[in-house]
Amino acid sequence: MQLYNYFRSSASFRVRIALQIKGLGHDYCPVHLLKGEHKAPDYASRSGDALVPTLVTDEGQVLTQSMAIIEYLDEVHPRPALLPAGALERARVRALAQMVACDIHPLNNLRVLKYLVHELKLDEAAKNAWYRHWVRSGLEAVERQLALLARERAAQGLAPSVLCWGGQVTLADCCLVPQVFNGQRMNVALDDLPLTQGVFAACMALPAFRQAQPSACPDSEA
Repeated sequence: MQLYNYFRSSASFRVRIALQIKGLGHDYCPVHLLKGEHKAPDYASRSGDALVPTLVTDEGQVLTQSMAIIEYLDEVHPRPALLPAGALERARVRALAQMVACDIHPLNNLRVLKYLVHELKLDEAAKNAWYRHWVRSGLEAVERQLALLARERAAQGLAPSVLCWGGQVTLADCCLVPQVFNGQRMNVALDDLPLTQGVFAACMALPAFRQAQPSACPDSEA
């Protein structure tokens, strides 16, 4: 397989985590977003969105969109699973993942931030205020959802979880960790979100997450 990605892209980070968790070998193919390499004809011709990540399977099939890629990997390589067995449990995990991927990330990705600066003429301080506001409010919602799930587990007599869902790394963790990672880099206030911070710390203690982080990437500028 080949993974076309950018080391700081949180969507790319999600897929790198999934590949590491499943122990799937792949060629790392850097696409530098700041240099506009995703717009180059050779790359852009691979998919309609010309974004990262893009996964090329062993059979040469091209897959885009991180959530679809991760669920594909989970179906084709089901162990260890990134979604629980039950339909209700899978829906809960997908909901947590989508709180990040659908509610937070679209408002703070690179092309949005560039538009704020180049088209709407926001200065650096205003752009960063936009970023921090939407990441912070989104992670506050995640914190509330984690608290609801924790109370539900307690009511069922289940042990507290340090991960998003039970003792199993899931799609939700794959999405939450990169968003927290980038939020920290942009100085988003997170100290008063203990459940979110706890999930992040527990995940980053695992080799798969450390090996997938931006500083471990071949094209890292860190």
